[in-house]
Amino acid sequence: MFTIESPAFASGEGMPARFTCDDANASPPLRWSGVPVGAKSLALIVDDPDAPDPAAPKRVYVHWVLYNLPATVSALDEGVTRAALPGAAREGINDNGHTGYDGPCPPIGRHRYFHKLYALDVVLPDLGPDPRKTDLERAMRGHVLADTSMFGTYQRSR
Repeated sequence: MFTIESPAFASGEGMPARFTCDDANASPPLRWSGVPVGAKSLALIVDDPDAPDPAAPKRVYVHWVLYNLPATVSALDEGVTRAALPGAAREGINDNGHTGYDGPCPPIGRHRYFHKLYALDVVLPDLGPDPRKTDLERAMRGHVLADTSMFGTYQRSR
């Protein structure tokens, strides 16, 4: 079974502040198992379907786009930098307009942050200098062998 988890928080539970704009804004440590036979690469999308207000969501806000992780890799360290990404892994643009991870920073209420991992039957071509979630989803179409997800929640204390 293909699964993803974080040793820093359980799925459905609160994310520690160090992974948010209120602290270090570091990407959380992630680990996975059960990558299907035939997978050539992995892709990760972290997004928030509760933006801007969980009581009246209007959009899905993208926090991280990562692709071409080697299928043999089973984890990402906390605060992983572009230089420390394994193999030919590439990051895309998040909805803050930055390359890489930008953590939760909800303006109101408790939001959910989904960490979605995809096992692909190909290594994707270079998606250009500023690929977004939609570019990755388009490139993955027809190549997803399996997917798994987990989510953490966060609400700012003011």
